[in-house]
Amino acid sequence: MSAKRPSTIAARLLAWYDAHARDLPWRAAPGSNAPDPYRVWLSEIMLQQTTVAAVRPKFEAFVARWPSVEALAAAPEADLMAAWAGLGYYARARNLHACARAVAERSAFPDTEEGLRALPGVGAYTAAAIAAIAFGARAVVVDANVARVVARLFAIERPLPGAMPDLRDATDRITPDTRSGDFAQAMMDLGSSVCTPRAPRCLACPLAEDCAAYRVGNPEGFPIKLAKAAKPQRHGTIFWAEQEGRVLLMRRPPRGLLGGMRALPTGPWVESPPALADPPLAAAWRVLPETVSHTFTHFRLELALAVARVDGHGPIGEWWDVTGIDSAGLPTVFAKAATAIRRARW
Repeated sequence: MSAKRPSTIAARLLAWYDAHARDLPWRAAPGSNAPDPYRVWLSEIMLQQTTVAAVRPKFEAFVARWPSVEALAAAPEADLMAAWAGLGYYARARNLHACARAVAERSAFPDTEEGLRALPGVGAYTAAAIAAIAFGARAVVVDANVARVVARLFAIERPLPGAMPDLRDATDRITPDTRSGDFAQAMMDLGSSVCTPRAPRCLACPLAEDCAAYRVGNPEGFPIKLAKAAKPQRHGTIFWAEQEGRVLLMRRPPRGLLGGMRALPTGPWVESPPALADPPLAAAWRVLPETVSHTFTHFRLELALAVARVDGHGPIGEWWDVTGIDSAGLPTVFAKAATAIRRARW
C-alpha cells in the first residue's frame, strides 16, 4: 500500500469536493456546520441498496409530507409503508418508523456512533455516516463507492467480501480529523461520477497520481470479487379479482418479505410453476399469456397472472378503484403485475 500520506490525499479530495459536490436534497453545502440529522438519517436509510436517482423523488416526497422526525414518528405505519413503495427492502420502512419513534421519545438523535447504533435499523455503516455527516465526528465511512475507490487507491488484492476489514483500515488511514463528513461524501461522489465500476475517468480524478491501480494500468481490476452463485428461481401466481371497476387488494402479513404492504393476492412462491394455488376467492380464473419477473436479494421470481371478474362477494380485503391503482402504494413486483394486467385488456 503505497498511497501518499493521508493529509495529502484528504486535502486533494476535499478541494475537488468543494468544486464538484453533487447537489442532493438531503445534503448541506461543503463545509457546512449545520446539516439536519433528520435529513441525513432519512437519506442514508433510503440509500441502502438503492440508487440516488430512485431515492431523490421519494426523499423529497417524504420530507414534504413529514418534515421532522416527530412528524414521521406520528404517522400511521400503513401510510409510511405505502409512501415507501418502490424503494424495496421493506423491512427498512418498518425500522424507519420504529427509529423515528425512538428518536422522538428522546427528543434528538444521538450524536455518537455508539448511540446511533442502538437505534432500530441503524447498522455500523449508517451510524458512521450519520455521525460524520450530521455531527462532524471523525468516523470511518465505507459504502460500495468508497470501497471501490479505496480498493483501487491501494490496489487491495484480497477479494470481496473478505477484503472489507482491509478496506476499512485503509479508509481509516486517509480519513482526516476535520471535515470527516465532507470527506466521506467526497469519496461517495468520486466513486459515483469518476471512479465508476466500468470505464473510470482516471484523467479527471484528483487522486490519480496517488492511485496504485492506476499506476499499474488496471483500475477496473479492483476491487477483486468472487463469482456470485446463481440466484434460485421461484414461481407463483398473482390474482386480479375485479368487481365493478374495483380490484381486490390484501394486506400482506406484518413479518416476512414485503411485510405489512398492500398487495394483490398471491399464491405461494415455490420452486416449480404452480397451478392456480390458493386463489383468494372462488371465481372463473383465467391465466393470461403474460408473466411478470422480479429479482429479490436472494431469489428470482416469475409470476403467472390470473384474472377474473367477480360479483356478490363480501368485504374481504380491500376493493380499490382500478383507475387509481397507482396510488395504492403497491410494492414494485405488484405494480408491475397491475400494469401488465391492465395493458392486456382482458
